Amino acid sequence: MQRVAVLNVVGLTRSLVGPSMPRLQRFMERRRLATIDPALPAVTCTAQSTYVTGKLPSGHGIVANGWYHRELAEVQFWKQSNHIVQGPKVWDVLRSEIPGFTCAKTFWWYNMYSSADYSVTPRPMYPADGRKFFDIYSWPYDLRPALKAKLGEFPFPGFWGPAAGVQSPQGSPDCATRWIAQSALWIEDRYRPTLQLVYLPHLDYNFQRLGPSHPSIPEDLRRVDEILGDMIDHLESRNVRVIVLSEYGITPVSRPIHLNRLFREKGWLTIKEELGLELLDAGNSKVFAVADHQVAHVHVQDAALIPAVRSLLETTPGVAEVLDGDGKRRIGLDHARSGDLVAFSAEDAWFTYYYWTEDRRAPDFARCVDIHRKPGYDPVELFLDPTLSMVKLQIAWRLLKKKLGFRMLMDVIPLDASLVKGSHGCRPTSQDDWPVIIGDLDTEGGSIGSTDVFGIIQRSVMSTLR
Repeated sequence: MQRVAVLNVVGLTRSLVGPSMPRLQRFMERRRLATIDPALPAVTCTAQSTYVTGKLPSGHGIVANGWYHRELAEVQFWKQSNHIVQGPKVWDVLRSEIPGFTCAKTFWWYNMYSSADYSVTPRPMYPADGRKFFDIYSWPYDLRPALKAKLGEFPFPGFWGPAAGVQSPQGSPDCATRWIAQSALWIEDRYRPTLQLVYLPHLDYNFQRLGPSHPSIPEDLRRVDEILGDMIDHLESRNVRVIVLSEYGITPVSRPIHLNRLFREKGWLTIKEELGLELLDAGNSKVFAVADHQVAHVHVQDAALIPAVRSLLETTPGVAEVLDGDGKRRIGLDHARSGDLVAFSAEDAWFTYYYWTEDRRAPDFARCVDIHRKPGYDPVELFLDPTLSMVKLQIAWRLLKKKLGFRMLMDVIPLDASLVKGSHGCRPTSQDDWPVIIGDLDTEGGSIGSTDVFGIIQRSVMSTLR
């Protein structure tokens, strides 16, 4: 048996391992690198679930970061129970083969109620009066207070939202990733897990906010390289074999696609008015899209409309591919949670969830960081509304109201999808933009399938230290 740590560096690609990442480059020179033909859609929850089950979405059921629950008639994103990932996980298989095996999951997704021995994941508290308190969830429960006593509160605003990846009152641009890395090393020192899965998200932010070719990106690479290098040194000093991998590569984008607005123009979308604002009524809509980066699961609740919907999608600028039942089977996306049609965008485009035609009628959550109410993924949450005057002062006033116990709405997010400069989800044309895996691989490099990661992790733990 060999103890192994899998360090998931979000957005890492072969083209990024260079002068701005000297410590990772030195690690790579002693190891092997292979590109990963990305899981489709190439998004966090799908990729991670593919890696830990060795199955495509048709087998594990995670068709995106969220989907339409037909029985509830609701779109739900970023749920956290591991029970919705179908099939045994790599730690389950290893535990059955190795006496005394233990696994830690440090901020990998679907981390609640997992069969892993140690789990830490972001989880705010929501009191009944409508307030929200940033926090984490852990198992065992005593992990949470021990980590917070050692490292302080988890800097949640640095994990997602306008403060992520930038200098802010919450901390340095890499504060969330640095906290996660330190928590992983604390767990290593305290519990010595046989397998630890660690999520390092820093590159995700400015790659989407500014684009992967922006002149400031080398600074983000240097920050991640420092964190990653310190982790590798510490883990290897304790005879832990390190595997570095990523879930997807991020490509520049310049074209947001508003499918739900197109469906609304056709009269297929049903809108409900509440308090003068508009809500998508998915259960009563003939056609609607669940948008997630560069994939859209399109639900056609009137089957007679499928040909017309497909024709509209195929003629919409920026839509690269439309999959029906056969197409979904071809890429392993044929699961009950998938849309009736699945659209992938071109590399330079992405799908919004927007359905309103007048910004004044947009729902109140549209201008907030609210990943659970929005019926789709919203990268515009990385921005502050440039039309707001003295926006930082307005934020401070809202936070003061919250501290005093008053209700407040942190409505500082713009409604301008053109601000987003990077995205992911489709299969990039160039392998330089594919995710990678670096380590003592029992392959000859080149490219591997996303389902092959499962076997690499399993065999690494089953082997002995070289």
